[in-house]
Amino acid sequence: MDFSLLYPQGREFTVNKLTDEAVNDLSIDFLLDNLTEKRNEREHIRNLMTQVTDDPVVIKYRCDVFEDFLRFPKLRSDMEELVKRLADLKDLERFQKEQEGPSLWSLFNRLREIDEYVNCITTIKKTLEQLDVQSEGMLTLRQIVTDIDRESGFPQLKADIDETLVKVRRLRSVTIGVNLDDMLRPISAGVLSLNDDYFSEAGLMKRFMNFTNKEDGLHKGTDVSGIRRFHPSNPSSSSVGFVSYQGTGVNNDITVTSSPAGTDTLSNAITKPVTNIMKKTCDEIKSTIRRYVNISGYMLINLMPEIMFYVRWAELIDKIIAKGMPVCKAHILPADDRNCSFKEIYNIKLAINNVNGDNINIITNDVDFDDERRIYILTGPNRGGKTIFTQAVGLAMMLAQWGIYVPAASAEISPCDNMFTHFPADENDTVDLGRLGEESKRLSEIFGVATPRSFMLLNESLATTSVAEGLFIAKDVVKAMRYLGVRCVFNTHMHELARSLDELNNGVEGKSRVESLVTGVQRGERSFKVAIAPPQGVSYARDIAEKYGVTFDQIKTELDGREGFLS
Repeated sequence: MDFSLLYPQGREFTVNKLTDEAVNDLSIDFLLDNLTEKRNEREHIRNLMTQVTDDPVVIKYRCDVFEDFLRFPKLRSDMEELVKRLADLKDLERFQKEQEGPSLWSLFNRLREIDEYVNCITTIKKTLEQLDVQSEGMLTLRQIVTDIDRESGFPQLKADIDETLVKVRRLRSVTIGVNLDDMLRPISAGVLSLNDDYFSEAGLMKRFMNFTNKEDGLHKGTDVSGIRRFHPSNPSSSSVGFVSYQGTGVNNDITVTSSPAGTDTLSNAITKPVTNIMKKTCDEIKSTIRRYVNISGYMLINLMPEIMFYVRWAELIDKIIAKGMPVCKAHILPADDRNCSFKEIYNIKLAINNVNGDNINIITNDVDFDDERRIYILTGPNRGGKTIFTQAVGLAMMLAQWGIYVPAASAEISPCDNMFTHFPADENDTVDLGRLGEESKRLSEIFGVATPRSFMLLNESLATTSVAEGLFIAKDVVKAMRYLGVRCVFNTHMHELARSLDELNNGVEGKSRVESLVTGVQRGERSFKVAIAPPQGVSYARDIAEKYGVTFDQIKTELDGREGFLS
């Protein structure tokens, strides 16, 4: 059955992959570190988080599903327990497929497998019936497991499995009959019965001694009717049947030849009939199972990564809420609008640090992307929060599109079809082309695949030793963004770029206007607040100089007051 908690049934969609650079620049691994310590969960969740779709229907579907996981801790705990049981079921199913030849042992494991599947369906059905889930995804899942329970005849299946398991667990011994030739060598053997009790060693020895003390030493006939049995060796006959092991090994025959002393021909002779009995028993049970369940693949197993994705994110968001930070369900706009509005947005990494014990005073900001402004040139002092803000916008977009609550008081987004980042490269990556050449090459690659629906984050891009060279390329890059119509935050120290708004907006027709955004310094303190304003230039330096008392007037006053300085 084609069912997913990430994608609505019957919905066609496209998915793009986050680039390795974007995964690194958005600190995806940092998020994963704080979502789970389990390696298998991490890999599954990482795979889901690096896939980007801009389909509003898909994203709304996810947002609703996540909200159910966030609202109901019981849903999370029950679903996590379900995943553990499904993992065991998956291992058992895989183990079954790896085994060669049917046997009672493999039958027993198959019965355990089906029994566990029935229990998983029953458990999730009970959980979803008890909770007031609202999302399309969880309501559909509830209906699916209800239908499986009703239409597959689970009560009768459960009874059949329980009865069979009781029988299988009661098996304690097998009675074998062996025919001998004139030289007392085994020539054929047959399974007489499957028994519900052990042969005791003392009992066997006693019978053997009694047998050897008899005058003629031979048992009359082959009557074994007194032996308890579950299954005759020859199911087509009510009498005890032997399987002959003479000939060439075709069909049910195998070759049994005379052997020198010490070779276990008896073991060889009885192996095949035991296997045949086990095979028939397995086939009968499997036939019964197939009346109820498709045992080749279980729908719930495919949901394991998606379930843990929602569970782990809901647990983390719950912790952020407990710290008093605002989070919200994003309102999803048409993708073609290319609009975004965040109120009191902040970087979720800071909130995670607070969850982990830091006491950070997190500053929130408002920012809008619309017809008036879609490209922001962000300037401000070093360590003034430019990178934190740039990353905050990218992470908020991705969280919304994953369906997760956004770190903001409110959020409205037109989804992006991909998030492209351009942060400073490792020095080792710039040896061949130089930093300017390497950064220019990466930008060219981004523009080769970006669309008007894309989102770009540039962090100190094109910042070379030659300001003129960097500024020249940066202006053309921003013009290209405007012409293409993307949304972007470009944080930079090139204040002249932010002062060139008229040139950038009037020099080319486009669907995205450029605006100057600044991070603030108030009374020498970095406020980490952003605002639409012209670049501040040296005013930042003056604020910092005044804070630390290194303006000329401050230094002069200190020197003039120093004892003996003017004498």
